Amino acid sequence: MNSRNGLVVVLILFIWFVISFVTNILGPLMPVIIDNYNLSLTLGAFLPFSFFLAYGVMSIPAGFLVERYGEKTSMLISFGLNLAGSFLFALFPGYTVALFSLFIIGIGMAMLQVIINPLMRVAGGEENFAFFSVMGQLVFGGASFISPFVFTYLMRNLSNYGGDGNALVDMLSRVIPEGLPWVSLYWIFTAVFVVVLLIIALVKLPKVELKDDEKVEALQSYLSLFRQRKVLLYFAGIMAYVGTEQGVANWMSKFLHSYHGISPEGAGAHAISWFWGLMSIGCLVGLVLLKLMDSRRVLKIFSVLSVISLLLALFGSSSVSLIAFPAIGFFISVMFSIIFSLALNSVKAHHGAFSGILCSGIFGGALVPLIIGWIGDFVGLRLAMLFLLLTMGYIFSIAFWARPLVNNKTTTVKEIFASLQTRSLRRKDV
Repeated sequence: MNSRNGLVVVLILFIWFVISFVTNILGPLMPVIIDNYNLSLTLGAFLPFSFFLAYGVMSIPAGFLVERYGEKTSMLISFGLNLAGSFLFALFPGYTVALFSLFIIGIGMAMLQVIINPLMRVAGGEENFAFFSVMGQLVFGGASFISPFVFTYLMRNLSNYGGDGNALVDMLSRVIPEGLPWVSLYWIFTAVFVVVLLIIALVKLPKVELKDDEKVEALQSYLSLFRQRKVLLYFAGIMAYVGTEQGVANWMSKFLHSYHGISPEGAGAHAISWFWGLMSIGCLVGLVLLKLMDSRRVLKIFSVLSVISLLLALFGSSSVSLIAFPAIGFFISVMFSIIFSLALNSVKAHHGAFSGILCSGIFGGALVPLIIGWIGDFVGLRLAMLFLLLTMGYIFSIAFWARPLVNNKTTTVKEIFASLQTRSLRRKDV
């Protein structure tokens, strides 16, 4: 990998960081925005709905745009949309504008996720693609972990600001409305998007030759897939997973505040941070387990443990909830990759089209939080979040009915140690 492509890899990893930070800041923001705008739970839920709706709308069309205009132009368009959305929200931080802005930002993010994986494969080299993919996941998780702490810092330093902060805080205090310190995040996003746009405009990106499973296929391929029952079942599986993830992340802080009096700007935000942090750790643990066990068995075990964690979080004491909510992140961490791989390994052809369909299932992140908010307005958030038992239950069921054409390759602990011993002996011989 030459130095120029090394710069592109760093840029892609930074883009993963930005995607994660901007996407997952909604969780800490939810209770604060609901309070500031005096919203019902249902109206509050339309914020993540607007953002994730864009994924359902754009995941498949984005592939056509990238193939027609290329990676660089598409990235400039996507970050241009991100910039427009965040700048509009920063200038006019009202509820209606927020819905529109989040939808625009969501479209940009959906486009980026279509672009950067093939670009990473080419920039980093196919032989390093698996390594950089895992690195991207870790960067994504790291940004999600950091974002609530940044939120806490800005809330504490900009609320009732007295002019004694550092240069950044002082500058932000001049542009945010009184009583809405969290709007500072969208001014920061605006600045970051401007910088990234300039970098992309100046950097020469490598030419990407899409593989068959990365290409957008003809409409007939999509129609053929939609006629297959298992395709719809796996699509529902992705919806259930992303809905579970966002249902917990977006309502966790509000729940802790409503039932345990925990500050959304403090411990509530930190709980969300650990939810994402443990999810990253869970991904690493999952990589090991998937080498030792069939993926369906791992899915069964982690599904049961996630249900137990949810029940403890909803009905336990405040200290138990503060542990159990983040623990859900650990246990659901392996689900997306397992469901996605089981799905692709269950069809013989049209993997590119099927990937686009599955990515559209990210729309579950829009739907499930909205359903929870709507139910919560009638029966309270505690009972409303029991809806997640349905999504978790559906994910659990996949482990029983999935029949992939190819199973994940497994080994045993004994074989691993034998392999390590053999390598050690070879080194000694050399």
